[in-house]
Amino acid sequence: MAKIIYITSDAKVHEIEVQNGLTVMEGAVQNNIPGIDADCGGGMACATCHVYVQDDWFNKIPKKEDGEEDMLDMAFEPKKNSRLSCQLIVSDELDGLVVNIPTKQA
Repeated sequence: MAKIIYITSDAKVHEIEVQNGLTVMEGAVQNNIPGIDADCGGGMACATCHVYVQDDWFNKIPKKEDGEEDMLDMAFEPKKNSRLSCQLIVSDELDGLVVNIPTKQA
């Protein structure tokens, strides 16, 4: 299990233990973290699980695939550190990962 830290747009911090093998999105949905809508259920067919990965973590996570980049183009205010949380698979290496949730989802 890894601790994932979700920071909502109103600056509330949610520290959640997420089982390895799940995605950061699934951890948010299972723990009712506000702002992660996950309308497509993790199929990378929407951008409603968009998060901003804090800069000190961005180079520690796997690189984006082309399909993810296409979906992020539809996200609300995408930035260079934007990721779809459905594409971030939790492992021990992600223990302490911090993601910020945008003010709204697309």
